[in-house]
Amino acid sequence: MNAPLRFTVLEILKEKKHATDEEILTLLNKGNSYSMHELNKALLDLEILGSISVRWVAKEKRRVEIVEAAAAPVRYAE
Repeated sequence: MNAPLRFTVLEILKEKKHATDEEILTLLNKGNSYSMHELNKALLDLEILGSISVRWVAKEKRRVEIVEAAAAPVRYAE
């Protein structure tokens, strides 16, 4: 049984920090066969969750970046 696609995409981005949608699809299709439609749905889910950021870099090309968790503010005792 395969892991959900969004987890696989997140693991790829944790290793690479950023990639284009075409690079991610190429890496995913080494083991299985996924369509751009399936990748788009996984990217949308991850973007809604706040895990990734997707930006257009060309008419048909997107850059996908993992969002680093912001550090919690430090509270000092007075």
